[in-house]
Amino acid sequence: MGCKEELEAYLRESKVPFQVQHHALAYTAQEVAAAEHIPGRMLAKVVMVLGDGKLAMFVLPAPARVDLERVAAVLGVKEARLANEEQFADRFPGCEVGAMPPFGNLYDLPVYVDKSLAEDETIVFEAGTHTDTMSMKYADYERLAQPKAAEFARHP
Repeated sequence: MGCKEELEAYLRESKVPFQVQHHALAYTAQEVAAAEHIPGRMLAKVVMVLGDGKLAMFVLPAPARVDLERVAAVLGVKEARLANEEQFADRFPGCEVGAMPPFGNLYDLPVYVDKSLAEDETIVFEAGTHTDTMSMKYADYERLAQPKAAEFARHP
């Protein structure tokens, strides 16, 4: 079973309503938002970070960028840097690299969400492929993923 199918099963078991969308191949979060015809702020992108060598998942709106100084403060570490794909690809079996869903809880990873993502009632996120997204209520996402809310994004 692939990443998308496992996520769908998890959401069904959790009795959370969600929708699956299919779009043309897109690799960046902004390309995905454009392909889905939604504002970038509604698309939750996943950025993997190494804080003093430990992997963590950060979730923020597509147009925003991770502020590594703020991330280091949030994690309480000396050094935070972006992880490269080789450092996390094997943590997400069945997912295409770079298209993992924002549910670090399913992959034994701590999850941090930028507070700005909660401004919209619904969020959209990649569902394990570069051609599929899912949408659901932010409140349901928060309840399931139990991310730590923080301010670590730089907005354009």
